Amino acid sequence: MKVEFVLNGKKVVVDVEPNELLINTLRDKLGVKSVKYACGIGECGNCTVLIDGEPVLSCLTLTVDVNGREVVTDEGLSREGLTKLQKAFIEEGAFQCGYCTPAFILMGEYLLREKQNPSIEDVKEYLKGVLCRCTGYINIFKAVLKTSSRREDSGNA
Repeated sequence: MKVEFVLNGKKVVVDVEPNELLINTLRDKLGVKSVKYACGIGECGNCTVLIDGEPVLSCLTLTVDVNGREVVTDEGLSREGLTKLQKAFIEEGAFQCGYCTPAFILMGEYLLREKQNPSIEDVKEYLKGVLCRCTGYINIFKAVLKTSSRREDSGNA
């Protein structure tokens, strides 16, 4: 069946199976590689995308369910150059292997849209659904706080 949606600002039409997962459509058919497959059961958050501005796990979402909607991935955030948060991740060294970084950035961007001045507790709450096996999370928290209006010390994270 044909599914039509906006992906990172561009309209796409793609043929999918009725039970096809969005992560597979994005990665295998549309070439979006920032969306990572890790657990496949919605536990790790590495497959996070924004659908109509809300974070969603693409490994648990059928592609047919995004028909007529807007999907944004990490690539879609930086269509006009790196965002402040993406730059802060680089400046703060907020990644090691980088596998989870796109999901953290999407969740961070979502948080910063929801709360202009998040506390460290807010950052921890919003980002808790994305798991990382390499970092200690501290620099990720610092990057999000650095990007917010609040310049709170996140060393006690």
